[in-house]
Amino acid sequence: MTKKAIIIGGGIAGPVTAMALRRAGLDAEVFEAYDRGADGVGAFLTLAVNGLEALRVLDLHELVRDLGMDTPVMEMRNSRGRRLATVRQPSRTLKRADLYQALRDEAVRRGVRVHYGRRLVDAEVTGDGVRAIFADGSGAEGDLLVGADGLRSRTRALIDPGAPRARYVGLLNTGGFAEGVRVPGRPGVSYFVFGRRCFFGYLIHPEGQVWWFANPPSRREPTPEELAEITPEQWRARLLDLFEGDAGPMREIIAATPHILPGWNTYDFPTVPKWFTDRMVIVGDAAHATSPSSGQGASMAAEDAVVLGKCLRDVPDTADAFAAFERLRRERVERVVAHGKRNGDGKAPGVAGAFVRDLFLPVVLRQVEKRDALAWLRDHRIAWDDRVAV
Repeated sequence: MTKKAIIIGGGIAGPVTAMALRRAGLDAEVFEAYDRGADGVGAFLTLAVNGLEALRVLDLHELVRDLGMDTPVMEMRNSRGRRLATVRQPSRTLKRADLYQALRDEAVRRGVRVHYGRRLVDAEVTGDGVRAIFADGSGAEGDLLVGADGLRSRTRALIDPGAPRARYVGLLNTGGFAEGVRVPGRPGVSYFVFGRRCFFGYLIHPEGQVWWFANPPSRREPTPEELAEITPEQWRARLLDLFEGDAGPMREIIAATPHILPGWNTYDFPTVPKWFTDRMVIVGDAAHATSPSSGQGASMAAEDAVVLGKCLRDVPDTADAFAAFERLRRERVERVVAHGKRNGDGKAPGVAGAFVRDLFLPVVLRQVEKRDALAWLRDHRIAWDDRVAV
């Protein structure tokens, strides 16, 4: 009899996991808390080459081929305009909403049912499976439940009521898409500027639009309500002030942006002690959220999906399959989280820290490239046909 998976979360991890499980021979349904999809919502993200290869395993790489732009190079400068380093980083940068829509539509095309307005509140083990209970009073039954429900995962809390909170890393996020402005650079390069008071990144789309983000530092963690009260024009004024006197096109890009995105906090999870029970497991940000500074959030979710699919295909007992999944993934993803934290710490180091960074970063990155020290991250591949041992 075909096993059925209830997948909680309809963002990026959910549909990819559903397709991986279907390839492994399971049935899968996705339940999304919001009453609509994320079409047109959000900023942009990077799919690293390892994430693209994970999508290739599921024949999904063609979906992203024409979305966004290739970004194989990263260039970093300081607040005086001095170039600190140029580093290769095989990747593709695309709008989050475009990726979400492409993955959701493909999941539906492959037979995955997606339900909206189903916010998980509880789950209970049945005789031979699990029942999800939603806020609207409805429920769903399956053989197993996968929590792909992100940073504030309800599934994680059900698996372990004592699970730690996400760690706030002292940075805010905002950004946008500038129109009609000419800036230094060329398509294919991610430009990063370590401003004196704020970090900034931008990319030039081949059609001329400039995609950008900024990370204002904030030692205190703002509440969601406080962030919601900041208007786009208030963000604009704040950012223009933060980049006053810094070398680079930041102020021109910000001024040319019709709508600045609402701000959000940056978090990660150094470790989540418990990933699964006999019938429930977490994947993606629910298990190991990493700072955007790693450039690996979406890629880790794609890798998780493929590995979980393989484990459920090859290991008959569900709990044993979950244990195999954790064994295969935990060390790698926690290393990625630590890598992202180190990258983020360099964005707001203070005056003395900036001096040290500007002195040593070029040397360190030259050595990283020379020794290919990030091969462990970039060159990771998952072979679908290899069997998983218990």
